[in-house]
Amino acid sequence: MVGRPPLNYDRIIEAAVAVADRGGLAQVSMRNLGKELSVEAMSIYHHLAGKEALLDGLATWFFTQIQLPHPAEPWRSEMVCRARSARDALTAHPWALGLIESRRSPGPALLRHHDAVLACLRHNGFSVALAAHTFSAIDAYVHGFVLTELNLPFDPGESAEEFVAHLDEVLDANEYPSLVEMITEQVSGKSYDYANEFEFGLDLILDSLHRHLADSESP
Repeated sequence: MVGRPPLNYDRIIEAAVAVADRGGLAQVSMRNLGKELSVEAMSIYHHLAGKEALLDGLATWFFTQIQLPHPAEPWRSEMVCRARSARDALTAHPWALGLIESRRSPGPALLRHHDAVLACLRHNGFSVALAAHTFSAIDAYVHGFVLTELNLPFDPGESAEEFVAHLDEVLDANEYPSLVEMITEQVSGKSYDYANEFEFGLDLILDSLHRHLADSESP
């Protein structure tokens, strides 16, 4: 009979990810981890100091899921790849939205990630201040977009067109002419998907950052 693999830090973090994916951060406890791992909860404390250390471990794990930009590559394409990767990771693990920027004891993966983003921007001519603004603007957009996307009031498998069809009784064209116009032009009879808005919004931000970079380089 093959026994269970030995309990270690990596197994605990992987189990915590599984628990969080199913029920959110509120379900991540030593007791639930013990059940997930089929061990006594107290045995976990031999590998982690407590709940805060566990959350730090989750944040560190999450940052390993995001593609790092390369300093030697053009900044725009690298920021696009990173933004898409971060969106995919946040969509797959929405519990990370409220966790990743809140840790007071950042792990090496988190620090490496932040350093790589800043290094890419700095190597491409961004000042320290503009690099910081860029990092903040892109992350705020990605995090906000994912939060909106995850909370859209659609039922599973429901399209935007099916959703707005239920609003016919309240969408009076005389009361809400601009909203009805947008729905008619963009949604009704179309294959509208809110997810497609991501690239357009990201381009708006990157276009603006490009102009700021050009202005900073002008004599």
